[in-house]
Amino acid sequence: MTIATATMTREQRKSVALEYFTRFDTGGNVLELIADDAVVYFPKWGLARGKDEIGRMFGDVSTLFTDICHYPEYLKFIIEDDMVVVEGITSGTAADGTPWRPGFSHAGRFTDVFEIRDHKIHRCFIYLDPDYAGDDTQRYPWLASTETPILNH
Repeated sequence: MTIATATMTREQRKSVALEYFTRFDTGGNVLELIADDAVVYFPKWGLARGKDEIGRMFGDVSTLFTDICHYPEYLKFIIEDDMVVVEGITSGTAADGTPWRPGFSHAGRFTDVFEIRDHKIHRCFIYLDPDYAGDDTQRYPWLASTETPILNH
């Protein structure tokens, strides 16, 4: 038996990814965009499988900050078949009140790799440094330096 799936255009896939970021920023229902059997990866959390685990992951991740903004005007997309790769920047405030933004702190740059089919996210692997407040600097000699680091490259 063949399972029929709806054909999506590149723009439709891009639209689903953009909606994901918008909902994440505004507190919207991100899980509506997620397929029932989806897999999502977040650094230091690991893999979440299915909507229940993914909801728990997003709940845990959202405790890292009080607000976040993805900038759609700066997103870069690579779209091939059902794979959508998005490189972008964020700014916001970490849970401890520390602000972050690219070029002025170590956080803020990310790449997400999606698989989007039938207008749903089936896979999302998130690649970023989850240390939004910049607390984990002792292990990196170049971050512990008193010299002004080069951040805006």
